[in-house]
Amino acid sequence: MNDASPAQRHARVRGPELVGKGGWLNTGGTDYTLADLRGRIVILDFWTFCCINCLHVLDELRELEEKHRDTVVIIGVHSPKFVHEAEHQAVVDAVERYEVHHPVLDDPELATWKQYAVRAWPTLVVIDPEGYVVAQHAGEGHAHAIEKLVEELEAAHEAKGTLRRGDGPYVAPEPVATDLRFPGKAVVLPGSGNFLVSDSTRHELVELDPDGETVVRRIGGPGVLKEPQGLALLPDGRVVVADTVNHQLRTFDPATGAIETVAGTGKQWWQGEPTAGPAREVSLSSPWDVAWWQGKVWIAMAGVHQLWTYDPESGTVEVAAGTTNEGLVDGLAAEAWFAQPSGLAADGDRLWVADSETSALRYVDKEMVVHTAVGTGLFDFGHRDGAAGQALLQHPLGVTALPDGSVAVSDTYNHALRRFDPATDEVTTLATDLREPSGAVLVGEDIVVVESGRHRLTRLRLPDEAVRVEARAHRTQRAATDVAPGELRLDVIFQAPAGQKLDLRYGPSTRLLVSSTPPELLVSGEGAGTDLSRDLVLADGVTEGVLHVSAMAASCDDDPANEYPACHVHQQDWGVPVRVTAEGTARLGLVLAGMDDQS
Repeated sequence: MNDASPAQRHARVRGPELVGKGGWLNTGGTDYTLADLRGRIVILDFWTFCCINCLHVLDELRELEEKHRDTVVIIGVHSPKFVHEAEHQAVVDAVERYEVHHPVLDDPELATWKQYAVRAWPTLVVIDPEGYVVAQHAGEGHAHAIEKLVEELEAAHEAKGTLRRGDGPYVAPEPVATDLRFPGKAVVLPGSGNFLVSDSTRHELVELDPDGETVVRRIGGPGVLKEPQGLALLPDGRVVVADTVNHQLRTFDPATGAIETVAGTGKQWWQGEPTAGPAREVSLSSPWDVAWWQGKVWIAMAGVHQLWTYDPESGTVEVAAGTTNEGLVDGLAAEAWFAQPSGLAADGDRLWVADSETSALRYVDKEMVVHTAVGTGLFDFGHRDGAAGQALLQHPLGVTALPDGSVAVSDTYNHALRRFDPATDEVTTLATDLREPSGAVLVGEDIVVVESGRHRLTRLRLPDEAVRVEARAHRTQRAATDVAPGELRLDVIFQAPAGQKLDLRYGPSTRLLVSSTPPELLVSGEGAGTDLSRDLVLADGVTEGVLHVSAMAASCDDDPANEYPACHVHQQDWGVPVRVTAEGTARLGLVLAGMDDQS
Protein backbone atom coordinates (compact mmCIF):
# COMPACT_ATOMS: atom_id res chain seq x y z
CA MET A 1 0.00 0.00 0.00
CA ASN A 2 1.12 3.54 -0.73
CA ASP A 3 1.02 5.72 2.39
CA ALA A 4 1.44 9.01 0.55
CA SER A 5 -1.49 11.41 0.65
CA PRO A 6 -3.70 11.49 -2.46
CA ALA A 7 -2.18 14.76 -3.57
CA GLN A 8 1.42 13.46 -3.32
CA ARG A 9 1.17 10.26 -5.32
CA HIS A 10 1.61 12.00 -8.65
CA ALA A 11 3.06 15.19 -10.05
CA ARG A 12 0.76 18.02 -8.97
CA VAL A 13 -1.21 19.37 -11.90
CA ARG A 14 -3.47 22.35 -11.32
CA GLY A 15 -6.96 21.92 -12.73
CA PRO A 16 -7.55 23.96 -15.92
CA GLU A 17 -10.26 26.62 -15.72
CA LEU A 18 -13.90 25.73 -16.39
CA VAL A 19 -15.02 27.26 -19.68
CA GLY A 20 -18.23 26.63 -21.59
CA LYS A 21 -19.90 28.81 -24.20
CA GLY A 22 -23.35 27.66 -23.07
CA GLY A 23 -22.84 28.97 -19.53
CA TRP A 24 -23.92 27.61 -16.18
CA LEU A 25 -27.12 25.85 -15.14
CA ASN A 26 -28.46 25.16 -11.64
CA THR A 27 -26.57 28.06 -10.08
CA GLY A 28 -29.24 30.78 -10.00
CA GLY A 29 -27.44 32.69 -12.75
CA THR A 30 -23.98 32.74 -11.12
CA ASP A 31 -20.89 31.80 -13.13
CA TYR A 32 -18.15 29.95 -11.25
CA THR A 33 -14.39 29.57 -11.53
CA LEU A 34 -12.23 26.96 -9.81
CA ALA A 35 -10.95 29.73 -7.55
CA ASP A 36 -14.51 30.27 -6.32
CA LEU A 37 -14.58 26.60 -5.29
CA ARG A 38 -11.21 26.58 -3.51
CA GLY A 39 -11.44 24.73 -0.22
CA ARG A 40 -13.96 22.23 -1.59
CA ILE A 41 -13.38 18.84 -3.20
CA VAL A 42 -14.57 19.25 -6.79
CA ILE A 43 -15.69 16.32 -8.94
CA LEU A 44 -16.08 17.11 -12.63
CA ASP A 45 -18.51 14.76 -14.36
CA PHE A 46 -17.96 14.90 -18.12
CA TRP A 47 -21.23 13.65 -19.57
CA THR A 48 -23.56 13.88 -22.52
CA PHE A 49 -27.24 13.20 -22.22
CA CYS A 50 -27.49 10.59 -25.01
CA CYS A 51 -25.12 8.28 -23.15
CA ILE A 52 -26.65 5.53 -20.99
CA ASN A 53 -23.38 5.04 -19.10
CA CYS A 54 -23.45 8.76 -18.21
CA LEU A 55 -26.97 8.35 -16.84
CA HIS A 56 -25.78 5.37 -14.77
CA VAL A 57 -22.99 7.54 -13.31
CA LEU A 58 -25.46 10.30 -12.43
CA ASP A 59 -27.32 7.72 -10.34
CA GLU A 60 -24.09 6.30 -8.87
CA LEU A 61 -23.06 9.76 -7.64
CA ARG A 62 -26.33 10.68 -5.88
CA GLU A 63 -25.47 8.99 -2.56
CA LEU A 64 -21.95 10.46 -2.52
CA GLU A 65 -23.38 13.88 -3.38
CA GLU A 66 -25.79 13.76 -0.44
CA LYS A 67 -23.41 12.22 2.10
CA HIS A 68 -20.58 14.74 1.49
CA ARG A 69 -22.68 17.74 0.51
CA ASP A 70 -20.76 20.14 2.82
CA THR A 71 -17.31 19.26 1.39
CA VAL A 72 -17.91 18.03 -2.19
CA VAL A 73 -19.11 20.02 -5.18
CA ILE A 74 -20.05 17.93 -8.22
CA ILE A 75 -20.07 19.88 -11.47
CA GLY A 76 -21.48 18.30 -14.58
CA VAL A 77 -19.55 19.38 -17.68
CA HIS A 78 -21.89 18.70 -20.57
CA SER A 79 -19.84 17.79 -23.64
CA PRO A 80 -22.00 16.91 -26.69
CA LYS A 81 -21.60 13.96 -29.03
CA PHE A 82 -24.55 14.76 -31.32
CA VAL A 83 -25.36 18.12 -32.94
CA HIS A 84 -28.66 18.30 -31.04
CA GLU A 85 -26.81 17.99 -27.73
CA ALA A 86 -24.97 21.22 -28.48
CA GLU A 87 -28.28 23.14 -28.32
CA HIS A 88 -28.50 24.97 -25.00
CA GLN A 89 -32.22 24.33 -24.48
CA ALA A 90 -31.65 20.62 -25.02
CA VAL A 91 -29.11 20.64 -22.17
CA VAL A 92 -31.54 22.60 -19.97
CA ASP A 93 -34.19 19.96 -20.70
CA ALA A 94 -31.82 17.07 -19.99
CA VAL A 95 -30.79 18.53 -16.63
CA GLU A 96 -34.45 18.58 -15.60
CA ARG A 97 -35.33 15.27 -17.27
CA TYR A 98 -32.62 13.35 -15.40
CA GLU A 99 -32.97 15.26 -12.12
CA VAL A 100 -29.42 16.59 -12.04
CA HIS A 101 -29.14 18.30 -8.66
CA HIS A 102 -25.76 19.98 -9.02
CA PRO A 103 -24.32 22.80 -11.19
CA VAL A 104 -23.83 22.02 -14.87
CA LEU A 105 -21.47 23.79 -17.26
CA ASP A 106 -22.76 23.70 -20.84
CA ASP A 107 -19.63 23.22 -22.99
CA PRO A 108 -20.95 22.85 -26.58
CA GLU A 109 -17.52 23.36 -28.17
CA LEU A 110 -15.79 20.84 -25.84
CA ALA A 111 -13.38 23.53 -24.59
CA THR A 112 -13.10 22.16 -21.05
CA TRP A 113 -13.19 18.57 -22.35
CA LYS A 114 -10.03 19.34 -24.40
CA GLN A 115 -8.27 21.13 -21.52
CA TYR A 116 -8.69 18.04 -19.33
CA ALA A 117 -7.70 15.67 -22.19
CA VAL A 118 -10.90 13.68 -21.76
CA ARG A 119 -11.34 10.81 -24.23
CA ALA A 120 -14.67 9.24 -23.33
CA TRP A 121 -18.10 9.71 -21.84
CA PRO A 122 -18.46 9.47 -18.90
CA THR A 123 -15.22 10.64 -17.27
CA LEU A 124 -14.86 11.81 -13.66
CA VAL A 125 -12.02 14.10 -12.57
CA VAL A 126 -11.33 14.77 -8.89
CA ILE A 127 -9.79 18.13 -7.89
CA ASP A 128 -8.55 18.67 -4.34
CA PRO A 129 -9.35 21.72 -2.17
CA GLU A 130 -6.16 23.45 -3.35
CA GLY A 131 -7.18 23.14 -7.01
CA TYR A 132 -4.98 20.20 -8.08
CA VAL A 133 -6.15 17.23 -10.14
CA VAL A 134 -5.70 14.09 -8.04
CA ALA A 135 -7.60 11.37 -9.95
CA GLN A 136 -9.39 10.56 -13.18
CA HIS A 137 -11.89 7.75 -13.76
CA ALA A 138 -13.55 6.73 -17.02
CA GLY A 139 -16.75 4.72 -17.27
CA GLU A 140 -18.96 3.24 -14.58
CA GLY A 141 -18.46 1.64 -11.20
CA HIS A 142 -16.13 4.19 -9.58
CA ALA A 143 -18.41 5.74 -6.92
CA HIS A 144 -16.96 3.56 -4.14
CA ALA A 145 -13.38 4.40 -5.09
CA ILE A 146 -14.16 8.11 -5.32
CA GLU A 147 -15.82 8.08 -1.90
CA LYS A 148 -12.69 6.51 -0.38
CA LEU A 149 -10.60 9.24 -2.04
CA VAL A 150 -12.97 11.94 -0.80
CA GLU A 151 -12.63 10.67 2.76
CA GLU A 152 -8.81 10.74 2.43
CA LEU A 153 -8.91 14.26 1.03
CA GLU A 154 -11.28 15.44 3.75
CA ALA A 155 -8.93 14.16 6.47
CA ALA A 156 -5.75 15.47 4.82
CA HIS A 157 -7.07 18.95 4.10
CA GLU A 158 -8.90 19.27 7.42
CA ALA A 159 -5.51 18.71 9.06
CA LYS A 160 -3.85 21.27 6.75
CA GLY A 161 -6.58 23.82 7.29
CA THR A 162 -7.36 23.93 3.56
CA LEU A 163 -10.84 22.36 3.69
CA ARG A 164 -13.82 24.72 3.62
CA ARG A 165 -17.18 23.28 4.63
CA GLY A 166 -20.56 24.80 3.84
CA ASP A 167 -23.42 24.90 1.39
CA GLY A 168 -22.66 24.25 -2.26
CA PRO A 169 -23.46 26.42 -5.30
CA TYR A 170 -26.51 24.39 -6.44
CA VAL A 171 -29.70 26.40 -6.92
CA ALA A 172 -32.80 24.45 -7.95
CA PRO A 173 -34.70 25.81 -10.96
CA GLU A 174 -38.36 26.74 -10.68
CA PRO A 175 -40.69 23.75 -11.31
CA VAL A 176 -42.96 23.85 -14.36
CA ALA A 177 -46.56 22.63 -14.28
CA THR A 178 -47.58 20.32 -17.16
CA ASP A 179 -49.71 17.16 -17.25
CA LEU A 180 -46.78 15.17 -18.66
CA ARG A 181 -43.07 15.77 -18.08
CA PHE A 182 -40.68 14.26 -20.63
CA PRO A 183 -42.92 11.30 -21.53
CA GLY A 184 -41.17 8.30 -23.08
CA LYS A 185 -43.49 5.81 -24.81
CA ALA A 186 -47.22 5.15 -25.24
CA VAL A 187 -49.66 2.35 -26.02
CA VAL A 188 -53.39 2.32 -26.74
CA LEU A 189 -55.39 0.32 -24.20
CA PRO A 190 -57.87 -2.11 -25.79
CA GLY A 191 -61.52 -1.49 -25.03
CA SER A 192 -61.34 2.09 -23.79
CA GLY A 193 -59.03 3.40 -26.52
CA ASN A 194 -57.27 5.39 -23.82
CA PHE A 195 -53.54 6.10 -24.06
CA LEU A 196 -51.15 4.79 -21.42
CA VAL A 197 -48.02 6.95 -21.33
CA SER A 198 -44.75 6.46 -19.45
CA ASP A 199 -44.14 9.82 -17.80
CA SER A 200 -40.47 9.35 -17.10
CA THR A 201 -39.42 12.42 -15.10
CA ARG A 202 -42.37 12.10 -12.73
CA HIS A 203 -41.77 8.33 -12.36
CA GLU A 204 -45.32 7.33 -13.22
CA LEU A 205 -47.70 6.04 -15.86
CA VAL A 206 -50.45 8.40 -16.99
CA GLU A 207 -53.68 7.22 -18.56
CA LEU A 208 -55.15 9.76 -20.97
CA ASP A 209 -58.53 9.96 -22.66
CA PRO A 210 -58.58 9.17 -26.43
CA ASP A 211 -58.20 12.93 -27.00
CA GLY A 212 -54.59 12.48 -25.80
CA GLU A 213 -54.92 15.36 -23.33
CA THR A 214 -57.43 14.64 -20.57
CA VAL A 215 -55.88 12.82 -17.60
CA VAL A 216 -57.92 9.79 -16.48
CA ARG A 217 -55.56 8.58 -13.74
CA ARG A 218 -51.93 8.47 -12.62
CA ILE A 219 -50.22 5.22 -11.67
CA GLY A 220 -47.03 4.64 -9.70
CA GLY A 221 -44.93 7.64 -8.80
CA PRO A 222 -41.57 7.97 -6.99
CA GLY A 223 -40.84 4.93 -4.84
CA VAL A 224 -42.83 2.67 -7.16
CA LEU A 225 -41.41 3.38 -10.63
CA LYS A 226 -38.19 5.16 -11.60
CA GLU A 227 -37.97 6.82 -15.02
CA PRO A 228 -40.17 4.24 -16.80
CA GLN A 229 -39.87 4.09 -20.59
CA GLY A 230 -41.10 1.24 -22.81
CA LEU A 231 -44.62 -0.22 -22.75
CA ALA A 232 -46.07 -3.26 -24.51
CA LEU A 233 -49.44 -4.98 -24.44
CA LEU A 234 -49.45 -8.62 -23.36
CA PRO A 235 -51.99 -11.11 -24.77
CA ASP A 236 -53.78 -11.25 -21.38
CA GLY A 237 -54.50 -7.50 -21.41
CA ARG A 238 -51.79 -6.45 -18.99
CA VAL A 239 -49.09 -3.95 -19.95
CA VAL A 240 -45.41 -4.76 -19.45
CA VAL A 241 -43.39 -1.73 -18.38
CA ALA A 242 -39.65 -1.12 -18.79
CA ASP A 243 -38.90 0.36 -15.35
CA THR A 244 -35.62 1.73 -16.61
CA VAL A 245 -33.72 3.13 -13.63
CA ASN A 246 -35.03 0.41 -11.29
CA HIS A 247 -33.54 -2.10 -13.80
CA GLN A 248 -36.75 -4.15 -13.75
CA LEU A 249 -39.75 -5.19 -15.80
CA ARG A 250 -43.12 -4.56 -14.19
CA THR A 251 -46.64 -5.40 -15.29
CA PHE A 252 -49.61 -3.09 -14.93
CA ASP A 253 -53.15 -4.44 -14.98
CA PRO A 254 -55.49 -1.70 -16.32
CA ALA A 255 -58.51 -3.51 -14.84
CA THR A 256 -57.27 -3.65 -11.25
CA GLY A 257 -54.51 -1.05 -11.21
CA ALA A 258 -52.08 -3.62 -9.81
CA ILE A 259 -48.34 -3.28 -10.49
CA GLU A 260 -46.18 -6.41 -10.20
CA THR A 261 -42.45 -6.98 -10.63
CA VAL A 262 -41.86 -9.80 -13.12
CA ALA A 263 -38.14 -9.50 -13.97
CA GLY A 264 -34.97 -8.03 -12.50
CA THR A 265 -33.51 -7.82 -9.00
CA GLY A 266 -33.65 -4.04 -8.75
CA LYS A 267 -29.87 -3.88 -9.14
CA GLN A 268 -27.89 -3.12 -12.30
CA TRP A 269 -26.36 -6.07 -14.16
CA TRP A 270 -22.54 -6.20 -14.26
CA GLN A 271 -20.13 -8.23 -16.35
CA GLY A 272 -19.79 -11.77 -15.06
CA GLU A 273 -23.29 -12.01 -13.60
CA PRO A 274 -25.86 -14.55 -14.90
CA THR A 275 -27.42 -13.80 -18.29
CA ALA A 276 -30.25 -16.32 -18.02
CA GLY A 277 -32.42 -17.85 -15.35
CA PRO A 278 -35.44 -17.18 -13.16
CA ALA A 279 -36.56 -13.68 -14.12
CA ARG A 280 -36.68 -12.25 -10.59
CA GLU A 281 -33.19 -13.58 -9.80
CA VAL A 282 -31.28 -12.15 -12.79
CA SER A 283 -30.27 -8.49 -12.84
CA LEU A 284 -31.10 -6.23 -15.80
CA SER A 285 -29.45 -3.02 -17.02
CA SER A 286 -31.55 -0.02 -18.04
CA PRO A 287 -34.29 -1.76 -20.04
CA TRP A 288 -35.49 1.01 -22.38
CA ASP A 289 -38.23 -0.58 -24.48
CA VAL A 290 -40.25 -3.78 -24.70
CA ALA A 291 -42.20 -5.57 -27.44
CA TRP A 292 -44.24 -8.78 -27.72
CA TRP A 293 -42.77 -10.94 -30.51
CA GLN A 294 -42.60 -14.69 -31.15
CA GLY A 295 -44.41 -15.49 -27.90
CA LYS A 296 -42.02 -13.57 -25.62
CA VAL A 297 -41.36 -10.07 -24.33
CA TRP A 298 -38.28 -8.69 -26.08
CA ILE A 299 -36.26 -6.16 -24.13
CA ALA A 300 -34.07 -3.38 -25.53
CA MET A 301 -31.38 -3.58 -22.84
CA ALA A 302 -29.81 -0.19 -23.47
CA GLY A 303 -27.41 -0.42 -20.53
CA VAL A 304 -25.45 -3.36 -21.96
CA HIS A 305 -26.12 -2.96 -25.71
CA GLN A 306 -28.10 -6.18 -26.01
CA LEU A 307 -31.56 -7.59 -26.64
CA TRP A 308 -32.95 -9.93 -23.95
CA THR A 309 -36.20 -11.87 -23.72
CA TYR A 310 -38.64 -12.50 -20.88
CA ASP A 311 -40.88 -15.56 -21.13
CA PRO A 312 -44.01 -15.06 -18.98
CA GLU A 313 -44.90 -18.74 -19.25
CA SER A 314 -41.64 -20.07 -17.82
CA GLY A 315 -40.85 -16.97 -15.76
CA THR A 316 -37.32 -16.76 -17.18
CA VAL A 317 -35.09 -14.20 -18.88
CA GLU A 318 -32.11 -14.70 -21.18
CA VAL A 319 -29.84 -12.83 -23.58
CA ALA A 320 -31.15 -13.07 -27.15
CA ALA A 321 -28.77 -10.88 -29.17
CA GLY A 322 -25.62 -8.83 -28.68
CA THR A 323 -22.29 -9.34 -26.94
CA THR A 324 -22.23 -6.24 -24.64
CA ASN A 325 -19.68 -4.69 -27.01
CA GLU A 326 -20.89 -1.33 -28.33
CA GLY A 327 -20.97 -0.81 -32.07
CA LEU A 328 -22.66 -1.81 -35.31
CA VAL A 329 -21.93 -5.39 -36.32
CA ASP A 330 -24.53 -7.55 -38.11
CA GLY A 331 -24.78 -11.32 -38.36
CA LEU A 332 -25.83 -14.11 -36.02
CA ALA A 333 -27.63 -12.69 -33.00
CA ALA A 334 -25.10 -14.05 -30.52
CA GLU A 335 -22.25 -12.28 -32.36
CA ALA A 336 -23.94 -8.99 -33.30
CA TRP A 337 -23.08 -5.65 -31.71
CA PHE A 338 -25.63 -3.03 -30.75
CA ALA A 339 -25.23 0.46 -29.32
CA GLN A 340 -27.84 1.44 -26.76
CA PRO A 341 -30.94 -0.10 -28.40
CA SER A 342 -33.86 2.09 -27.30
CA GLY A 343 -36.90 1.29 -29.44
CA LEU A 344 -38.59 -1.95 -30.55
CA ALA A 345 -41.46 -2.81 -32.90
CA ALA A 346 -42.67 -6.28 -33.86
CA ASP A 347 -43.87 -6.74 -37.44
CA GLY A 348 -44.50 -10.34 -38.45
CA ASP A 349 -41.18 -11.93 -39.31
CA ARG A 350 -39.09 -8.98 -38.10
CA LEU A 351 -38.33 -7.26 -34.84
CA TRP A 352 -37.31 -3.69 -35.64
CA VAL A 353 -34.74 -1.98 -33.41
CA ALA A 354 -33.96 1.72 -33.04
CA ASP A 355 -30.24 1.50 -32.20
CA SER A 356 -29.72 4.98 -30.86
CA GLU A 357 -25.96 5.47 -30.45
CA THR A 358 -25.24 4.24 -33.99
CA SER A 359 -28.15 6.35 -35.32
CA ALA A 360 -29.35 3.16 -36.96
CA LEU A 361 -32.51 1.24 -37.81
CA ARG A 362 -31.90 -2.48 -37.50
CA TYR A 363 -33.92 -5.68 -37.30
CA VAL A 364 -33.77 -9.29 -36.13
CA ASP A 365 -35.31 -11.92 -38.40
CA LYS A 366 -36.93 -15.22 -37.40
CA GLU A 367 -33.65 -17.04 -38.06
CA MET A 368 -32.06 -14.87 -35.35
CA VAL A 369 -29.86 -12.92 -37.72
CA VAL A 370 -29.33 -9.18 -37.19
CA HIS A 371 -29.47 -6.79 -40.17
CA THR A 372 -28.95 -3.03 -40.55
CA ALA A 373 -31.45 -1.16 -42.72
CA VAL A 374 -30.17 2.38 -42.09
CA GLY A 375 -26.98 3.56 -40.38
CA THR A 376 -23.22 3.10 -40.62
CA GLY A 377 -21.73 3.34 -37.12
CA LEU A 378 -21.12 5.23 -33.92
CA PHE A 379 -19.80 8.44 -35.43
CA ASP A 380 -21.94 9.21 -38.52
CA PHE A 381 -25.36 10.81 -38.25
CA GLY A 382 -27.51 13.52 -39.80
CA HIS A 383 -30.80 14.06 -41.63
CA ARG A 384 -30.61 12.71 -45.14
CA ASP A 385 -33.36 10.95 -47.10
CA GLY A 386 -33.10 8.68 -50.14
CA ALA A 387 -31.53 5.28 -50.62
CA ALA A 388 -31.16 3.54 -47.26
CA GLY A 389 -27.46 2.88 -47.81
CA GLN A 390 -26.67 6.60 -47.67
CA ALA A 391 -29.59 7.88 -45.54
CA LEU A 392 -28.85 9.30 -42.09
CA LEU A 393 -30.70 9.46 -38.76
CA GLN A 394 -29.69 11.17 -35.50
CA HIS A 395 -30.09 9.15 -32.27
CA PRO A 396 -33.54 7.60 -32.86
CA LEU A 397 -35.35 6.31 -29.77
CA GLY A 398 -38.50 4.79 -31.25
CA VAL A 399 -39.81 2.68 -34.12
CA THR A 400 -43.42 1.91 -35.09
CA ALA A 401 -44.64 -0.71 -37.57
CA LEU A 402 -47.01 0.71 -40.22
CA PRO A 403 -49.82 -1.22 -41.96
CA ASP A 404 -48.09 -1.25 -45.36
CA GLY A 405 -44.99 -3.07 -44.09
CA SER A 406 -42.89 0.06 -43.68
CA VAL A 407 -41.84 1.52 -40.33
CA ALA A 408 -41.96 5.00 -38.82
CA VAL A 409 -38.83 6.02 -36.93
CA SER A 410 -38.95 8.54 -34.09
CA ASP A 411 -35.79 10.35 -35.19
CA THR A 412 -35.31 11.97 -31.82
CA TYR A 413 -32.39 14.37 -32.24
CA ASN A 414 -33.58 15.46 -35.70
CA HIS A 415 -36.99 16.36 -34.20
CA ALA A 416 -38.59 14.39 -37.02
CA LEU A 417 -40.68 11.36 -37.89
CA ARG A 418 -39.00 9.33 -40.64
CA ARG A 419 -40.16 6.34 -42.70
CA PHE A 420 -38.22 3.36 -44.01
CA ASP A 421 -39.85 1.23 -46.70
CA PRO A 422 -38.25 -2.23 -47.08
CA ALA A 423 -39.97 -2.67 -50.45
CA THR A 424 -38.11 0.26 -52.02
CA ASP A 425 -35.16 0.47 -49.57
CA GLU A 426 -35.88 4.22 -49.29
CA VAL A 427 -35.95 6.61 -46.34
CA THR A 428 -38.29 9.60 -46.34
CA THR A 429 -39.39 12.23 -43.83
CA LEU A 430 -43.01 12.15 -42.67
CA ALA A 431 -43.00 15.15 -40.34
CA THR A 432 -40.65 17.76 -38.91
CA ASP A 433 -40.94 20.40 -36.18
CA LEU A 434 -41.45 17.80 -33.47
CA ARG A 435 -39.43 18.14 -30.26
CA GLU A 436 -37.44 15.06 -29.29
CA PRO A 437 -40.00 12.47 -30.42
CA SER A 438 -39.30 9.27 -28.48
CA GLY A 439 -42.06 6.92 -29.63
CA ALA A 440 -45.29 6.73 -31.62
CA VAL A 441 -48.44 4.62 -31.76
CA LEU A 442 -50.96 4.02 -34.56
CA VAL A 443 -54.58 5.08 -34.06
CA GLY A 444 -56.65 4.36 -37.18
CA GLU A 445 -55.18 6.40 -40.02
CA ASP A 446 -53.34 8.68 -37.60
CA ILE A 447 -50.03 8.29 -35.85
CA VAL A 448 -49.77 9.73 -32.34
CA VAL A 449 -46.23 10.84 -31.51
CA VAL A 450 -44.82 11.06 -27.99
CA GLU A 451 -43.29 14.51 -28.27
CA SER A 452 -41.04 14.22 -25.24
CA GLY A 453 -39.44 17.66 -25.42
CA ARG A 454 -42.85 19.37 -25.54
CA HIS A 455 -44.38 17.14 -22.84
CA ARG A 456 -47.34 16.03 -24.92
CA LEU A 457 -48.84 13.60 -27.42
CA THR A 458 -49.15 14.98 -30.96
CA ARG A 459 -51.59 13.48 -33.47
CA LEU A 460 -50.55 13.46 -37.13
CA ARG A 461 -52.33 12.20 -40.23
CA LEU A 462 -50.03 9.77 -42.02
CA PRO A 463 -49.15 11.71 -45.19
CA ASP A 464 -49.42 10.24 -48.66
CA GLU A 465 -46.23 12.00 -49.68
CA ALA A 466 -43.05 12.53 -47.75
CA VAL A 467 -41.83 15.91 -46.55
CA ARG A 468 -38.77 17.24 -48.36
CA VAL A 469 -35.88 18.40 -46.16
CA GLU A 470 -32.44 19.76 -46.84
CA ALA A 471 -29.93 16.93 -46.38
CA ARG A 472 -27.44 17.27 -43.52
CA ALA A 473 -24.62 14.92 -42.63
CA HIS A 474 -22.46 15.09 -39.49
CA ARG A 475 -19.63 13.32 -37.75
CA THR A 476 -18.94 13.42 -34.04
CA GLN A 477 -16.78 16.50 -33.46
CA ARG A 478 -13.84 15.21 -31.48
CA ALA A 479 -10.25 15.97 -32.30
CA ALA A 480 -8.36 12.95 -33.62
CA THR A 481 -5.26 11.74 -31.76
CA ASP A 482 -2.15 11.85 -33.93
CA VAL A 483 -0.40 8.47 -33.79
CA ALA A 484 2.81 7.33 -35.41
CA PRO A 485 2.72 4.69 -38.18
CA GLY A 486 3.62 1.11 -37.36
CA GLU A 487 3.67 -0.03 -33.75
CA LEU A 488 1.41 1.68 -31.20
CA ARG A 489 1.59 0.86 -27.50
CA LEU A 490 -1.87 0.84 -25.86
CA ASP A 491 -1.88 1.26 -22.08
CA VAL A 492 -5.13 1.24 -20.12
CA ILE A 493 -4.32 2.78 -16.74
CA PHE A 494 -5.99 1.17 -13.73
CA GLN A 495 -4.91 1.85 -10.16
CA ALA A 496 -6.97 0.02 -7.55
CA PRO A 497 -8.63 2.37 -5.06
CA ALA A 498 -7.06 2.82 -1.64
CA GLY A 499 -7.63 -0.24 0.52
CA GLN A 500 -8.36 -2.46 -2.47
CA LYS A 501 -6.47 -4.81 -4.77
CA LEU A 502 -7.20 -6.62 -8.02
CA ASP A 503 -9.54 -9.55 -7.47
CA LEU A 504 -7.49 -12.60 -8.52
CA ARG A 505 -9.47 -15.29 -6.67
CA TYR A 506 -10.98 -16.71 -9.87
CA GLY A 507 -8.23 -15.92 -12.36
CA PRO A 508 -7.45 -12.64 -14.18
CA SER A 509 -9.66 -9.76 -13.06
CA THR A 510 -9.02 -7.53 -16.06
CA ARG A 511 -10.26 -7.67 -19.64
CA LEU A 512 -9.28 -5.73 -22.75
CA LEU A 513 -11.05 -5.88 -26.11
CA VAL A 514 -9.72 -3.97 -29.14
CA SER A 515 -11.14 -3.48 -32.64
CA SER A 516 -11.07 -0.75 -35.27
CA THR A 517 -13.08 1.08 -37.91
CA PRO A 518 -12.20 0.42 -40.65
CA PRO A 519 -11.06 -3.09 -39.70
CA GLU A 520 -8.09 -2.65 -42.08
CA LEU A 521 -6.61 -0.02 -39.71
CA LEU A 522 -5.12 -2.77 -37.52
CA VAL A 523 -2.64 -5.34 -38.84
CA SER A 524 -2.47 -6.95 -35.40
CA GLY A 525 -3.58 -6.34 -31.84
CA GLU A 526 -7.32 -6.70 -32.24
CA GLY A 527 -9.33 -9.14 -30.13
CA ALA A 528 -9.79 -9.99 -26.46
CA GLY A 529 -7.22 -10.52 -23.72
CA THR A 530 -6.62 -10.08 -20.01
CA ASP A 531 -3.60 -7.73 -20.05
CA LEU A 532 -4.49 -4.02 -19.90
CA SER A 533 -1.49 -3.16 -22.08
CA ARG A 534 -1.04 -4.30 -25.66
CA ASP A 535 1.14 -3.63 -28.70
CA LEU A 536 -0.91 -2.72 -31.76
CA VAL A 537 0.37 -2.55 -35.33
CA LEU A 538 -1.21 -0.02 -37.68
CA ALA A 539 -1.51 -0.80 -41.37
CA ASP A 540 0.45 1.07 -44.01
CA GLY A 541 -1.71 3.25 -46.22
CA VAL A 542 -4.64 3.66 -43.78
CA THR A 543 -4.33 7.26 -42.60
CA GLU A 544 -7.27 7.59 -40.22
CA GLY A 545 -9.90 5.61 -38.36
CA VAL A 546 -11.29 4.82 -34.92
CA LEU A 547 -9.83 2.50 -32.31
CA HIS A 548 -12.54 0.81 -30.22
CA VAL A 549 -11.24 -0.15 -26.79
CA SER A 550 -13.27 -1.84 -24.06
CA ALA A 551 -11.69 -2.41 -20.64
CA MET A 552 -12.86 -3.94 -17.37
CA ALA A 553 -11.17 -4.39 -13.99
CA ALA A 554 -12.50 -5.85 -10.74
CA SER A 555 -11.05 -4.90 -7.36
CA CYS A 556 -11.86 -6.07 -3.84
CA ASP A 557 -11.24 -4.84 -0.30
CA ASP A 558 -7.68 -5.73 0.74
CA ASP A 559 -8.32 -7.03 4.24
CA PRO A 560 -7.18 -10.61 4.96
CA ALA A 561 -9.47 -10.74 8.00
CA ASN A 562 -12.55 -10.18 5.87
CA GLU A 563 -13.82 -13.52 4.54
CA TYR A 564 -16.31 -11.82 2.20
CA PRO A 565 -14.63 -8.67 0.88
CA ALA A 566 -16.71 -6.14 -1.03
CA CYS A 567 -15.81 -6.13 -4.74
CA HIS A 568 -16.35 -3.50 -7.41
CA VAL A 569 -16.33 -3.67 -11.21
CA HIS A 570 -14.90 -0.75 -13.21
CA GLN A 571 -15.55 -0.68 -16.95
CA GLN A 572 -15.48 1.66 -19.93
CA ASP A 573 -15.68 1.69 -23.72
CA TRP A 574 -13.63 4.18 -25.74
CA GLY A 575 -13.95 5.13 -29.39
CA VAL A 576 -10.72 7.00 -30.10
CA PRO A 577 -10.47 8.77 -33.49
CA VAL A 578 -6.87 8.53 -34.69
CA ARG A 579 -4.90 10.12 -37.52
CA VAL A 580 -1.65 8.45 -38.64
CA THR A 581 1.21 10.96 -39.04
CA ALA A 582 4.99 10.76 -38.81
CA GLU A 583 4.92 13.23 -35.88
CA GLY A 584 2.31 11.24 -33.94
CA THR A 585 2.72 9.47 -30.60
CA ALA A 586 3.81 5.85 -30.36
CA ARG A 587 1.83 5.38 -27.14
CA LEU A 588 -1.87 5.75 -26.41
CA GLY A 589 -2.76 5.97 -22.71
CA LEU A 590 -6.41 5.61 -21.63
CA VAL A 591 -7.26 6.14 -17.96
CA LEU A 592 -9.78 3.73 -16.50
CA ALA A 593 -8.93 4.80 -12.93
CA GLY A 594 -6.04 6.81 -11.49
CA MET A 595 -3.55 9.05 -13.26
CA ASP A 596 -1.41 8.46 -16.35
CA ASP A 597 2.11 9.42 -15.22
CA GLN A 598 3.48 9.08 -18.77
CA SER A 599 1.05 11.52 -20.41
